[in-house]
Formats: sequence, C-alpha cells, structure tokens
Amino acid sequence: MAPLTIETLEGEWSIARLPASEPVPEWAWSEIFSSVSRTSDELSIIAPSGQVPSGVKSESGFRVLTVRGPLAFDAKGILADLAGAIAAADVSLLALSTFDTDILLVRQQDLAGAVAALALRGHDLLDSRR
Repeated sequence: MAPLTIETLEGEWSIARLPASEPVPEWAWSEIFSSVSRTSDELSIIAPSGQVPSGVKSESGFRVLTVRGPLAFDAKGILADLAGAIAAADVSLLALSTFDTDILLVRQQDLAGAVAALALRGHDLLDSRR
C-alpha cells in the first residue's frame, strides 16, 4: 500500500449518546469535524468535547486522525492497514468513513502510540495547529 498522509486534529472530542428519537442538537456541529449517526436504538454524536453539554451521556478524551483524501471508493485495505498498525500498538480504535476519507479516533493517552505505529507502517503524519 502506498503511504497515506494522516493529520492529527488539534483538540479533544467526545462521543455522546442520545435517545434515538431525539432531534440532532445544534451543539453537534463543528466546522472542523463532527459526526452524527442514528440507529433504531440511539443517536450517536462525535463533537468537540467543549460543545457537549454536561448531563449528556458521553465519553470524552478522544483525538481525531484524518486520512488525507479523497480516497477512491474501490481502494482496498486502507482501514485494515491502519487498524492493524494501531491494534499492534495495543491501542483501541473507533473508525468511520466519509465520502472522501477515513477518520480514526483514539484516546488522548494512546495518541503517541497510535501515531508512532502509523509512522512505523510508513505513513506520513501531520499535526494540525487549528
């Protein structure tokens, strides 16, 4: 696989859970990155930690790594390669995809290990200063 360029976004993100019937709240949106997913059981929101109101069920302390895209829809093995490298470093991962790219979330305390593992795999790592 050709090396990928992966950017670490500045800031901390949280994963929040709301009832499936709730409308998407305004605090869910961010110009840098946010994600909203709904199933029949839940409404999950990934947003900057500072935007998630207290009292909302959430897990905080995540960092976001984005693969520079756009990636081709027929590209094979990208997430498998990234997840394999991160798993080999004994780091837990939440992965999701958008139309253009793949996004990885790791706990703040695991960021250095994840970045080192991806660099060891030959990927180019950038640190955002947003």
